[in-house]
Order: sequence, then C-alpha cells, then structure tokens
Amino acid sequence: QAQLAQSGGGSVQPGGSLRLSCTDSEFAYRDHCLAWFRQGSGKTREWVASLDTRNGSSWYTDSVQGRFTISKEDANNALVLDLQMNALTPEDTAMYYCATSRFTGPYCVRGHQPAFRHWGQGTQVTVSS
Repeated sequence: QAQLAQSGGGSVQPGGSLRLSCTDSEFAYRDHCLAWFRQGSGKTREWVASLDTRNGSSWYTDSVQGRFTISKEDANNALVLDLQMNALTPEDTAMYYCATSRFTGPYCVRGHQPAFRHWGQGTQVTVSS
C-alpha cells in the first residue's frame, strides 16, 4: 500500500526533461533518507538517487549523475521530494518510485532497498521518439 503521494512523469522525446514529485506529510520528518528508485520493464528495481535531509547531501547512481537532481522543499506542513530529470534517454524509461528510510549512512548513500519502509505508488516515465 502506497504511503507517499507521487505526481509528474509522462512521455518525452530523447533529450527532453521531466520532473517527478513526491509528497510526504507523515514520514519524512522522522525518516532522514529520501530516495528515488526505478524499475524498467522486465528488470529489477534499482536505486537512482538519495538525499539526507539532515545536511542536504545527495548521491546518484552513475547512469544519471549530472543529468538528474534530487531536492526537497517544505510546503504546507508537508515535505515535497523532487527529481528533476534532464537529457533523458530511452534507457531512463521505467516506473519511478519515491521512498523514505530512517537509516542514513551507507544504507542511504547507495539506496539499500530493504532499509526503505515507506514507498510511493509509482509513476511511469517513457522516453521515446
């Protein structure tokens, strides 16, 4: 059962940009690691990016480094986690999920999935010409 509300996503041509958002009014104030994951068709779910809310540090998987940006903002008593995706390629096509974890350190830095207990419902990103 999804506990975080996701929005954004859609279809775009290669080289285009999309922005994903994830709203959390309950968990992120206790969970200090916020992250995005994705799962392509027929593939296992993989970590994309993480952010430590205590100090703003962020980390990215190599394939999106320099193209994606993870960020957060506080709005209306809720925390909004964003993923700005630029220079998209067909390899970025996947269902994207946001998630939160109370574990920081290595579990956050590399998006250790068992450490993430709250998840969004997923949003589809399709990159094709």
